[in-house]
Amino acid sequence: MKKGPLFYAKVLLFGEYGIIRDSMGLSVPYNFYQGALKIPVANKSDSEAKDSNIHLQNYVSYLENLNSNKNFKVEFDINSLKADINSGLYFDSSIPQGYGVGSSGALVASLYDKYAIDKIDAKSNVNKESIQSLKLIFGEMESHFHGKSSGIDPLICYLNIPLLIKSNTDIDTIGIPDMISGKGAVFLLDSGNPGETEPMVNIFMEKCKNEGFRTMLKDQFVKYNDACIDSFVKGEFSNLFKDLKSLSSLVLDNFKPMIPTSFHSLWKNGLDTEDYYMKLCGSGGGGYILGFAEDFQKAEKALQGHKLEVIYRF
Repeated sequence: MKKGPLFYAKVLLFGEYGIIRDSMGLSVPYNFYQGALKIPVANKSDSEAKDSNIHLQNYVSYLENLNSNKNFKVEFDINSLKADINSGLYFDSSIPQGYGVGSSGALVASLYDKYAIDKIDAKSNVNKESIQSLKLIFGEMESHFHGKSSGIDPLICYLNIPLLIKSNTDIDTIGIPDMISGKGAVFLLDSGNPGETEPMVNIFMEKCKNEGFRTMLKDQFVKYNDACIDSFVKGEFSNLFKDLKSLSSLVLDNFKPMIPTSFHSLWKNGLDTEDYYMKLCGSGGGGYILGFAEDFQKAEKALQGHKLEVIYRF
């Protein structure tokens, strides 16, 4: 079996929806989940591999259209891709789909890595200019899956390093504090059902037609979101949790359609007890919910019966 390099999941710690309105975002790789392009031996594969291969067959015509667009910044070796698809090419991935951790991003990154001609190398050529070029390319490539994509998810999956999104046109690599085995944790909470990005983004864009909602985003959401990023990057976790409480409360009040109904009371309980605070992971509507706790043992106790995955300790 021929196998391509691994591409990992990602988690947008801060900036969901805000980055659409030009607030800051902080995204980190999550190496627990991964995916790679594979070609099975003698065309033997399981049903998941066959489903993935069918999706790639559909995607290749989208990529051909991009290839014929003179404004698109990269050319793909479509003939090689088609030949590999005919040989059973599929994306072998443990990244859950519809959970906000970059399943389509990792696929897009792997296709660019293998089939782009004169690709930007992820290891040797990373600067602000190349990051912006990649973001634009990946945005076009991933739009097939979500209707419209910022390109940030595939960017994180491709580069596999933390990125600070200062604005739509200002993205750079950033160091974050090393993990330590402290009491605090950032974790994922499984809502039990996948979510869909496009309908959630449509709800958000509809809300943005309301002046009060736009004012809340500009005056409150951006303020608390950006303050959380600043504190997290500096490792100032006591400051982080002050702003995190405000941010979590704001999201509960203003983004209810994006939070699965069965988690509304759990979300509020975290705010009331201060045992944990919740955030959307990606666009919401299902998939994972992000949790933050100064004392993870307390959070575990309060969230007993729910599946938690720790992604960062401090």
